[in-house]
Amino acid sequence: MADPRIIDISLDERTILWRSADVEQERRIAIFDLLEENYFEPARVHADGYAGPYKVRLSVEDGRLVIAIDRADGAPLEAVILGLGRFRRPIREYFAICDSYYQAISNASPQQIETVDMARRGIHNDAADMLIERLDGKIKVDFDTARRLFTLICVLHIKA
Repeated sequence: MADPRIIDISLDERTILWRSADVEQERRIAIFDLLEENYFEPARVHADGYAGPYKVRLSVEDGRLVIAIDRADGAPLEAVILGLGRFRRPIREYFAICDSYYQAISNASPQQIETVDMARRGIHNDAADMLIERLDGKIKVDFDTARRLFTLICVLHIKA
């Protein structure tokens, strides 16, 4: 019986040098929300018909995103590798707008905070659409799952 969802997700901590409290909170929320509700269906059909649930590890190796997919028992299934070149700009923009958002929270009017938050959501949504497009033919995900995965991809790109 198919169960196309992620039941566990982890990040390769070796690629992350430092996280602010705000970024760490974003990571925790993204993982919590992702595990609460997601749709994740690798396109490859496995010989024994295994179709989920999945454990996923995200890492960046040689400038590429590696999505390691395991069975629920931890046995490896496959790894999907994506070039990250097209994500560099959205990641930079997302970090910049998040910084503006965190600054606005502490000293801006509610209207200014809402304006910055709308811009942040827009960048996030566009990046999620791009991720869905890049995963096409490899992994089917819904929009909310793509948004949360993009957040985690951003966390993997923090260098200092």
